[in-house]
Amino acid sequence: MLTENEILNLIEEDISSEKKRLAGIGQKYYEGEHDILNYQIYYYDADGQLKLDKFKSNIRISHPFFTELVDQQVQYMLSGNNNIIRTDIPKLQTELDEYFNDDFYSEIYELLIGTISKGFEYLYAVTDKDGKTRFECADSIGVVEVRAKDTDDGCEYFIFWYIDRIDKGQKKIKRIQVWDSQQVYFYVQVEEGKIQKDETVELNPRPHTIYIDDKGKPYGKGFGFIPFWRLDNGRKQFSGLKPIKALIDDYDLMACSLSNNLQDFTDALYVVSGFQGTNLDEMIQNIKAKKHIGIDAGGTLDIKTVDIPYQARQTKLELDEKNIYRFGMGFNSAQLGDGNITNIVIKSRYALLDLKCNKLEIRLKQLFRKLLKVILAEINQNNDTDYQMKDVYFVFEREVMTNAQDNAQIELTDAQKQQIQIDTLLGLANLLDEETIIQAICEILDIDYEEIKSKLPKKEEKNTEQAEYVLNNIVPFDEGGGADE
Repeated sequence: MLTENEILNLIEEDISSEKKRLAGIGQKYYEGEHDILNYQIYYYDADGQLKLDKFKSNIRISHPFFTELVDQQVQYMLSGNNNIIRTDIPKLQTELDEYFNDDFYSEIYELLIGTISKGFEYLYAVTDKDGKTRFECADSIGVVEVRAKDTDDGCEYFIFWYIDRIDKGQKKIKRIQVWDSQQVYFYVQVEEGKIQKDETVELNPRPHTIYIDDKGKPYGKGFGFIPFWRLDNGRKQFSGLKPIKALIDDYDLMACSLSNNLQDFTDALYVVSGFQGTNLDEMIQNIKAKKHIGIDAGGTLDIKTVDIPYQARQTKLELDEKNIYRFGMGFNSAQLGDGNITNIVIKSRYALLDLKCNKLEIRLKQLFRKLLKVILAEINQNNDTDYQMKDVYFVFEREVMTNAQDNAQIELTDAQKQQIQIDTLLGLANLLDEETIIQAICEILDIDYEEIKSKLPKKEEKNTEQAEYVLNNIVPFDEGGGADE
């Protein structure tokens, strides 16, 4: 088992690693904390010394494109899916729905946000009060994978830490969990002090799964493996920010520089010659307050205004925005078209987002397979069943906005096509038998012929009904009740 000093050293080494540094940058940009917030303006004074300019405008505004791109990808991947994990076995589906419910997909939502923004994120298993396995998202910044050797594929321990709260006096309370293949050890650390055993946890160490016996005493067992799973945003675990960070920084700089120019050049420049006075401050005060100054007979006053070259900056901003959505592989909702926005045009604008989601969807399915293996084993143990992985499949149904007028035209065309097909079949009634025609019509109308087959009138019944109709409506009767010859 790891000692307290070893745990502390492992956490410090991990948080200072290049991998976690890049993940932290992605998280900050997702939260709108861009590099522009630290932007400073300097100048060289008369002595050639570099000085911080404290008087020039320095407007710093973050433009959270990355936040939109991340949320857009997550929503698009999970849109239209009331249930991704499905089976054709009703009893098994009922069991799965108890595990993979709204709480589960809420954690998956957080998992995807962390994966895209930071490059990787974790999911781990816990046991609820009913003894069922649940899954929760773990912030990858606070997860340390501990291997016996750097070359090992498997982990010997997982360290998971997080800031629980800020105590009185602004002291940070850090909770630390050390997971192995059988149990979890709980520790607590105040600020940067010594790591101590967490006395607030009833069972410490605690098995992965907790049960209550007949006497009300808790007991448990381990999974036999560490129940932590990592979802990567690609093999190299790069944040989705990597290809577009420079573009976002350039957009922030261009937009803020334009704001600074507008702020600095709001007042006109006064060029005065032949000024009657000795105090420059007096002249400036007269211009601002009295709106007049005194000059000599040959003196002049010329008011100069500065034209800010905003057209070039505006063009650069539009180009940066276009490239951010292009290389960020997102859907630009502000993109303008020629007014002919058909469903084909809309789908084409989702093409890059589809490509990006397809890559992550493959890895998400792999993760679901690992989670499903644990859940199926628990279901089979509790219900004495033998469900297999092959009984379950995954369905991702992404919703794309569509043109309502275009949809109505498509529905009208389909209805006209169905009518023409049915009319053609009815025209062949004298050449084909009745059962064949009914089956063909059912296929056109998407009706199950086998379900309605028993409800159709028999041939003998049809003949009887036709005979009764002829006798009652066609053959005339005389007043005596006999038919006329």
